Formats: sequence, C-alpha cells, structure tokens
Amino acid sequence: MQKFDVLTGVAAPLPLINVDTDMIIPKQFLKTIKRTGLGKNLFDEMRYDEDGAERPDFVLNKPAYRDAKILVAGDNFGCGSSREHAPWALLDFGIRCVIAPSFADIFYNNCFKNGILPIVLPQAEVDKLMDDAERGANAILTVDLEAQTISGPDGGSIAFDIDPHLKRCLLEGLDDIGLTLEKADAIAAFETRRAAAQPWLAG
Repeated sequence: MQKFDVLTGVAAPLPLINVDTDMIIPKQFLKTIKRTGLGKNLFDEMRYDEDGAERPDFVLNKPAYRDAKILVAGDNFGCGSSREHAPWALLDFGIRCVIAPSFADIFYNNCFKNGILPIVLPQAEVDKLMDDAERGANAILTVDLEAQTISGPDGGSIAFDIDPHLKRCLLEGLDDIGLTLEKADAIAAFETRRAAAQPWLAG
C-alpha cells in the first residue's frame, strides 16, 4: 500500500450530505475485483448525462479540479453499502484525502486499508476548508499526517485528530496483509513448533 506522509494538492468542494457509496461508484461498476480502472466512473451519475457526456457543472469535470487530490465533503460521507470499490474509485481518480464532518464507519476504515486519509473535523472547520476549495486552481491544501495539520492557501493551519494505530499504518504503508507480515518470524516459529509437537497435522 502506498505510504501517506505529506500531501499537497487541489481540494475539490463537494458540499453534499449523505453521499453514499452508490453515488461514489454505482453498482453496475462492481463486477471487477481490480483496484484500478474505476476512477473514470467515480461519481458516474453526477459526472455524466444519459448519453455519457460530461456534465460541465459537476465539480470534477471543471478544469480547475480535474487533478484534485483532496475532497472536502458534507456530513455522513460514504454511507450506504459497505463496498470497498468506493475507496478504490477515489484512489484511482487520484483522491488521497477526504475531509468531512463525519463518515460512515465501514467506509472510514476501508479508506485506511487503501491508503486514503479520511479526516473528521467540526462543521465550522469544514466550512472554512470548503471556502478555500471553492477557489478553483488556487484551492491548494497541504495535509501533513505526521504533524496532523491541514494548511490552507492563506497560510492558516487546522489541527486534526487520528487514531495512533491508523496513523502508523498510513505513514508506513501497512494494510492488513502488511501488518500480518510484520509477524512473519513469530508465525514461522509457531509453525515449526507445531510441526514438531503435532506432525500429524502437516498431512
């Protein structure tokens, strides 16, 4: 998994509440188990019309936000079904950080497993960042995970909280498999002891 330390990039404003996972990546795109290729269908029903043409008024279709790395969103982001394709689609588009007043629990945890940093902030702080994000190409934010700060285009800084274990996982690029592999020596030692004490289990 890609490490997350300091991220600087354009922040796109999405001032909608209750953005569910079907809005993030509609169900017809869940046939793949690959983590790549889903970015083109991120927010598909909001980005494209019935003929597949881009809706020019949707934020990610605007020239200033096509390369956005940060999303500033409304309350209860990622609600709905628990599909892991939602963070996959965000990541494939290039979004590495989502800032909102709250997230659905499963989506929140899935983000950490895929190298995305979800940041929970009070509504008043999100409103400030939403104002910054509406500056278009000048909406540059810097997210420093080690320092737990978000810096805006005017030089102001906002602090955020994060669970220490989840912070370490992102800083070191550790998903569930990576965490397990940290115990590889202990697992191998256990298997050796078990094989000696209970050889019949080896088949």
